[in-house]
Amino acid sequence: MNTEKGERVAKVVARAGVCSRREAERYIEQGRIAVNGKVLTSPAVVVTDADVVTVDQKPLPAKEKTRVWRYHKPAGLVTTYRDPQGRPTVFDALPETMPRVISIGRLDLNSEGLLLLTNDGEFARQMELPSTGWSRRYRVRIHGELTPEMIDKLGKGVTADGVRYAPAQVVVDKKQGSNMWLTVSLKEGKNREIRKLMESFGLQVTRLIRISYGPFQLGNLEKGAVDEIPGKTLIEQTGGKIAVDRPVKVKKG
Repeated sequence: MNTEKGERVAKVVARAGVCSRREAERYIEQGRIAVNGKVLTSPAVVVTDADVVTVDQKPLPAKEKTRVWRYHKPAGLVTTYRDPQGRPTVFDALPETMPRVISIGRLDLNSEGLLLLTNDGEFARQMELPSTGWSRRYRVRIHGELTPEMIDKLGKGVTADGVRYAPAQVVVDKKQGSNMWLTVSLKEGKNREIRKLMESFGLQVTRLIRISYGPFQLGNLEKGAVDEIPGKTLIEQTGGKIAVDRPVKVKKG
């Protein structure tokens, strides 16, 4: 990364893998980030390699290259580091040998399948942007019948509970008694989007498995398993859309 012209401090903190950019901005509001010994009160601060950035009075870790892992999330885990209700989390279930990582997007408690993890908060933010044009694909089991008319409406985008949802591509894979299996593709990932879309038609999602996120596939990764994506593959599959090979040099105090 070229930092001669400097970058916003929250972005630098995120790239160091401490947290996401949004979280870094909250840290600034809480008085937890300082530059050259001065506690920040605004995120509108540009820093360079010559500056010493600290979080909770600790210097940023030296930045590694961006790393990304595929994780087959089981149902029953929440995608957060700390859960107020004390439920088990994704990060509790990861191997102890894993470095500190954050998730790229989330899967809710009862959802399962592909969850991407990374040591780079800025990379995670970029991956979540709709501007990547990447689809998220899901295998979905519903109770009830999704009609061709409903599928057509979903393909044009619908409004549910006052929220406008972008078009969703839906294919019926098979029917099993009173249930249907679908493949659903989304270009955005709003909170509980598929469940809310189906509920808007009076249908209940009884199982939801994410099978891909952009070019990254769940494949035959076993439930609960984690597998690092090789750096070369990561660069190839992002197709130049996202900067990957950009270690950040941050001076230590």
